[in-house]
Amino acid sequence: MKLNISYPASGCQKLIEVDDERKLRTFYEKRMAQEVSAECLGDEWKGYVVRISGGNDKQGFPMKQGILTNGRVRLLLSVGHSCYRPRRDGERRRKSVRGCIVDANLSVLNLVIIKKGEQEIPGLTDTTVPRRLGPKRASKIRKLFNLKKEDDVRQYVVRRPLAAKEGKKAMTKAPKIQRLVTPVVLQRKRHRLALKRRRATKKREEAAEYQKLLAQRLKEAKERKLERRRSASHSKSSVTRTDSTSSAGKK
Repeated sequence: MKLNISYPASGCQKLIEVDDERKLRTFYEKRMAQEVSAECLGDEWKGYVVRISGGNDKQGFPMKQGILTNGRVRLLLSVGHSCYRPRRDGERRRKSVRGCIVDANLSVLNLVIIKKGEQEIPGLTDTTVPRRLGPKRASKIRKLFNLKKEDDVRQYVVRRPLAAKEGKKAMTKAPKIQRLVTPVVLQRKRHRLALKRRRATKKREEAAEYQKLLAQRLKEAKERKLERRRSASHSKSSVTRTDSTSSAGKK
């Protein structure tokens, strides 16, 4: 079995092959995210503690956290699940994955050093790989350099040197700072809030005008209704008087 051991503090990782079954027996029946002492790998690993972060079996199927078995299962995976990358929106697919328990059928076991021991491991803890890119978000740049709110974040961006072209000056490249609060950003925010207030005021005025117009229309409709009633009663009374007069003339 191969052990892929990484050390986050230095940014290095190392792949070692272990054929001795007795050394690997310590990792058997352990689960992912469990912490194990690495002293079984040799005297130079004395004091080291590693965390099991995953692995692959001999056919290349990855271990998946939460599957409490040491065998292979087929799961219906969708967006957000590990061991699966959807190609279309809403796509689901049944895929084979391995359980989170370590056994002898694994080809590669991934380990992360969480506690360093007494001795240095060549190629792993004795060298440091510099980070290629620095932080991009304004708050993370402040955290890295321990800056205050008044400090200008733009002066502390980590610039990356580019390969120099023949006959040209050496160039550097810097990321665009995200979530940086500048006077222009504040001005746009004030403008958005002013537009919002303006829309709310306009809506209130239009609602008040509509209510006023509605009340006027209702008043006019009421007056027309009363007028119709008056005219109807007046015409009815005139017809009644005409009938009574004609009947009196006949007598």
